Amino acid sequence: MSCKTILVNLDIEGPVEPVVEAVRDLATHLQAMVIGLCAADARPPMVTADGGALVVEVWQKERDEIKADIRKIRATFERLMAGFGHTEWREALDSPTRALTDLSRVADLVVMRASSGAATGDSTRTAAPSSVILQAGRPVLVMARGRNRIPLGKVVVTWKETREARRALADAVPLLALADEVIVVTAAAVIEPWIRKGVADATAFLTRHGIRARTEVIKGPDESARLLEFIATSGADLVVAGAYGHSRLREWVFGGVTRSLLDNSDIHRFLSS
Repeated sequence: MSCKTILVNLDIEGPVEPVVEAVRDLATHLQAMVIGLCAADARPPMVTADGGALVVEVWQKERDEIKADIRKIRATFERLMAGFGHTEWREALDSPTRALTDLSRVADLVVMRASSGAATGDSTRTAAPSSVILQAGRPVLVMARGRNRIPLGKVVVTWKETREARRALADAVPLLALADEVIVVTAAAVIEPWIRKGVADATAFLTRHGIRARTEVIKGPDESARLLEFIATSGADLVVAGAYGHSRLREWVFGGVTRSLLDNSDIHRFLSS
């Protein structure tokens, strides 16, 4: 398992520099190439019979301004990545979510911000983390607010006997291999033998990849609350978790832990679906 390509999404409204700096540092440790992406678009005009030409003119002007902003972001990306090695730049006048989801085909890992948490925000200017995580088919590292590094001193892996958790554990191996401390944690109202066996097997999987990890099994009636409490007090630099969600009326509905992690912008989050 390796991470050879990182795709970093740069929102047109920024910030750009801390995200690029963090990704450059991470890519250096992983020996990965970096692809920068910026996508945005103006809202389609509502053309009326009496003012259609004027409305279209305003819309085109907005798109021209977006193109100019993207050029500035590209210049910043190229300046900060100068001398790094293998980088590429992609841009699009398109929905940021669609552009990022489609381009994830080239990457092992997607890195993005979530300025509005699990909410979408302005869909013409900001990629929605909910849609990207559940549709990209790639792990997504959602950066904490105001950070210009992604330290891997302590990493907490939340474990549950689900496909999503298994996927996240495997996807995170390249990053876990760089961590100083890895904790695999699970919570349940009743600690059955099969729960302890699952955590032990997950830890053994990591051991076979040269990753030393310890386990935490937490008992409590509210599993989600206990997990989130553990994460909050653990001092973790990064949380690895499976993302659970489904589509309802064109919106993504998340499980409690997934939504809480997305809304917590104080910690880096690595999510797989």
